[in-house]
Amino acid sequence: MIDCYIALGSNLEQPLLQVNEALHQIDAMTHSKLICSSSWYRSKAIGPGKQPDYINGVCKLSTELKPLNLLQALQNIEQQQGRTRSQRWAARTLDLDILLYGNQIINLPELEIPHPRMQQRNFVLYPLYEISGELTLPDQHSLQALLEHCTQTGLEKLS
Repeated sequence: MIDCYIALGSNLEQPLLQVNEALHQIDAMTHSKLICSSSWYRSKAIGPGKQPDYINGVCKLSTELKPLNLLQALQNIEQQQGRTRSQRWAARTLDLDILLYGNQIINLPELEIPHPRMQQRNFVLYPLYEISGELTLPDQHSLQALLEHCTQTGLEKLS
């Protein structure tokens, strides 16, 4: 079993309901076990046009699935919840991203791990820190050090 971290986000069709349902679906995945999840956070949308705020969080998953099989399982959950891929960074019902897969570095056309933009995104780093504060990334950067350079501007932890 390999420990992985998955980012969850939604800004369409009842986002809080979407991410909670996704967490339930991740928990039900075969050959995997949901270990824990962060609080939910509200963040400003990054992308084209005016979009509603996002609800974001991170979960830790222990899995036997290989990286591409995990990606496919997560994309299946996205599709079940109405995800369409029309435009990069467009509003979406659900976005599931593999942030980390053990301590592996993976560079494939369809999958990059660690997630290439996670270090610049407060809506990823803060929830990740909440569940795994002592984490060190494969490039040897500590999560704590990354947070020292990451503002909480536009990020609101939900109760």
